[in-house]
Amino acid sequence: EPSSEYKENLHKVSKHLRGEVGLLFTNRSKDEVDEWFSKFKEVDFARAGNKATYAVSLDTGPLEQFPHSMEPQLRQLGLPTALKKGVVTLLSDYEVCKEGDVLTPEQARVLKLFGYEMAEFKVTIKFLWNSETGDFQKLAGDSAEEEEEEEDDDDESNED
Repeated sequence: EPSSEYKENLHKVSKHLRGEVGLLFTNRSKDEVDEWFSKFKEVDFARAGNKATYAVSLDTGPLEQFPHSMEPQLRQLGLPTALKKGVVTLLSDYEVCKEGDVLTPEQARVLKLFGYEMAEFKVTIKFLWNSETGDFQKLAGDSAEEEEEEEDDDDESNED
C-alpha cells in the first residue's frame, strides 16, 4: 500500500511538535544555522518558577525611582516600605531572593520592578529534516524521548 506521507520521514517531525517549540524553514546549511543560533541569546526578566541565578538584596533607604503611588503595591509584594516626606522608602534591608531559589510570582515581580534580569533565552536545535533527501536527524534532546520513539516505531511494525 503506498504511503500517505507527503514526504519521507515527515511524520518524525510532527511527533516532536509539543511544548515550546518552533519550526524553522530555511535553505541555509546546517552549519550556518548552528553558528547563528549559537551566538543568539536574549536576557530577560525571570518568571515565577524560574531559578534565581544570583542573590538579590535591597538596602534600606529611599527608592526614588518609584512614584509615591507605587508604595502600596511594593508593600503588597512584601517589601518593608513606607512614604517618608512623599518618597517611597525601604525601612530595612530586604532579601529578594537567594541564588537557586525557585521564584514566586512576588519575587519575579520585585526583580522586574528593580530591573534585575536573570532569565536567558536561547534556542536549541533538536532535529533536522532535509526535504530533498527525507533525512531526519536528531541533534539534541533527552534519552527518554528516544526510547519512546523507538517503542512507537516497534508498535507500527507490529500492526502490519
